[in-house]
Amino acid sequence: MGLEKVVGVMRDNLTVRRVYGEPVEKDGVVVIPAASVIGGGGGGHGTEQGKEGEGGGFVLAARPVGAYVLKGGDVRWVPAVDVTFLGAVFAIMVATIHKSRRRKG
Repeated sequence: MGLEKVVGVMRDNLTVRRVYGEPVEKDGVVVIPAASVIGGGGGGHGTEQGKEGEGGGFVLAARPVGAYVLKGGDVRWVPAVDVTFLGAVFAIMVATIHKSRRRKG
């Protein structure tokens, strides 16, 4: 993939639509999902005799962070709960407490 194409793909993909999803409406309540999005890319080219060429790459990563909920003229933010992260923190806390108790007694 040429550098111009990589830049074009990046430009097309790094838009506000990646951060805020399409609004969903049901029973007078509108939910607008939001995400944390990060992207990057790079490329290069060579001009050495017989070894000319160019190339590039691009990566995009997103994770949900929450949603705006619109109801009756009010807007509130509802954060997404990262269950995996909370589970890891809980496991580390349990291991630390267990290790601390073993040392004492």
